[in-house]
Amino acid sequence: MAELDHASRYRILKARDRRFDGRIFVGVRTTGVYCRPICPARTPRPESCVFFPSAAAAQDAGFRPCLRCRPERSPEVTFHGTASTVSRAVALIADGALDIEGATVDQLAERLGIGERQLRRLFDEHLGASPLAVAVTRRVLFAKQLVQETRLPMVEVALASGFGSVRRFNDAFQKLYGRPPRDLRRLATEAGRGGAAPRVTLRLGYRPPYDWESMVGFFAARAVRGMEEVDGGTYRRVVSLGEAAGIVEVTQQPEASVLAVTIAFPDVRALPAIVVRLRRMFDLAADVATIEAELCREPRLAELVRARPGLRVPGAWDGFELAVRAVLGQQVSVPAARTLASRLVEAHGRTLDGATKDGPLRRRFPRPEDLRDASLEGVGLTRARAGTLRALAARAATDPRLFEPAPSLDAAKRRFTEIPGIGEWTAEYVALRALREADAFPATDVGLLRGATRAGESRLEADALARLAEPFRPFRAYVAQHLWAADAARPSEKEDSHAPSRERSAPARRRRPVAARSAPARL
Repeated sequence: MAELDHASRYRILKARDRRFDGRIFVGVRTTGVYCRPICPARTPRPESCVFFPSAAAAQDAGFRPCLRCRPERSPEVTFHGTASTVSRAVALIADGALDIEGATVDQLAERLGIGERQLRRLFDEHLGASPLAVAVTRRVLFAKQLVQETRLPMVEVALASGFGSVRRFNDAFQKLYGRPPRDLRRLATEAGRGGAAPRVTLRLGYRPPYDWESMVGFFAARAVRGMEEVDGGTYRRVVSLGEAAGIVEVTQQPEASVLAVTIAFPDVRALPAIVVRLRRMFDLAADVATIEAELCREPRLAELVRARPGLRVPGAWDGFELAVRAVLGQQVSVPAARTLASRLVEAHGRTLDGATKDGPLRRRFPRPEDLRDASLEGVGLTRARAGTLRALAARAATDPRLFEPAPSLDAAKRRFTEIPGIGEWTAEYVALRALREADAFPATDVGLLRGATRAGESRLEADALARLAEPFRPFRAYVAQHLWAADAARPSEKEDSHAPSRERSAPARRRRPVAARSAPARL
């Protein structure tokens, strides 16, 4: 927000402009409180306001969070272009990169492929706070959300939010809020019910608009039997972290611009990781107003944006799961790929504890260790496709950073094209959905080419489509999602396969290599 002066930011505050929620915060000198720009409290005088690019910067300056607008609910910010390194660093911090004992900022910078001084400079430029301050702020704000929105005991809140002890937890709250956490406790409408997997309901904010119908429709078309289900406007699935597993349920509350997330998981310490994954899966950090304004500069994209305002790019719960499903979808239709995935889960996934035999949510997705040496031909795979899955599983089992944010899109794709049987298209698709690379764009996909072709026109070639999308860097993933949505809604002749068009006419003797490079059925 460096391009906005104090007067411009104050006008945003007076207008309570939701487009800037999560992008600026205001500290009020007379109260010592910092707020979101949409705070319902009376607007302070201009001379009393100090503006910050992040909650961490406001707390570093000595301001405490507002109890009315609750900064812990503000949407996250995704940076693009040269600042994409900050987004990757924040993603790693959200995954707990600085919460591990002995972890340092220098180690974080090394994982991003840059120096520590450069990382600190980027954080200061874009967030106004150090990486460590961002980590501490996220931890405290998440703890506050658990205190106010759940009935979890304070000991479990302390553990879930990453504090090593209840004493440190209490000290952090006393220092920041001037009161113990019990004073902030509010009765939640969703109370824990006890048992091995307490239910916790949290509200995760987003910037409107949000095309929830398209999002749940996307997941419904690809729901794996026994692991996922969509009922009306609610999405449910089995989730796993390590040896533990549970169920999450997600629905929209449009009047509050939030997704209500109910989590039933046996280990409360997993709650931050679950929330981070769900934020990415449902693309809650996207600033769709800014993205759509860019896309509308091209007439055919403007038509698609007007048809589906608020369209997001669906992510994935787990990188390995998405990569497996991408390989299963090579050169087959979406329903066929879903059938293969359902068979794989039934044959090699573990049973969820306490699940009924025929229940809609009863199986976990297989882990890399489950597939590395498995016989996979029995689920309907060719020998070549089964070999690709085993190679992918072997790589994932030995490389814990395979699905972490990469320094660049090209670096991310190289990780996967090194695996036998995975080509450029599949790597691009995994980067788009699993690594959340906003600039990923599989230009050779048949569905994209159909979606970009207007009625009466000859189908675009891949090179022409790539040129069409080029001006919209770094938002090409959103171009792709609009084109896919347009193709899915258009009553026209559809080819069963979603392989890249340039590979569809390959001779029979090259069939196996082509399958290895083909595009997944967007499962």
